Parts: sequence; C-alpha cells; structure tokens
Amino acid sequence: MASRKWSEMTGGQKFGVVAGGIVQLVLAGLAWSDLAHRPAKKVNGPKGVWAAVIAINYAGPIAYFIAGRKD
Repeated sequence: MASRKWSEMTGGQKFGVVAGGIVQLVLAGLAWSDLAHRPAKKVNGPKGVWAAVIAINYAGPIAYFIAGRKD
C-alpha cells in the first residue's frame, strides 16, 4: 500500500485514520487501567509483560482481554 500525505487524503479517509487512532488509544487505556487495578494473582503471567504487550497496536489490548485476565 502506498503511503499518502495527510493533505492528499479525502475527508472520509482522514476521519477513518483519526477514528482508528482513537479506538486504539481507548482500547489500550482500558486494558492498562484494568491491568493496574487487577491483583497479580488474577493475571495470567507477569503484569510487566502484559503492560508491554498492550502497547502493540490493536492486537495487544485484545490479547490481554482474551488471554491475560483470570476470572
């Protein structure tokens, strides 16, 4: 996929980029907040590793919510 400058994007494309970024930040914020407030015994693996994993785009927070938490 060829990269584009911001000025070359249409209004809809700009909206999509901004909306995608907001969704990514919200997911990461929710995951980090949950991790910070969850006791270590209710987390699968070290909390420090999960904190780093959450920083990986969309995949990190989703992986944490699916595999990182014990109920």
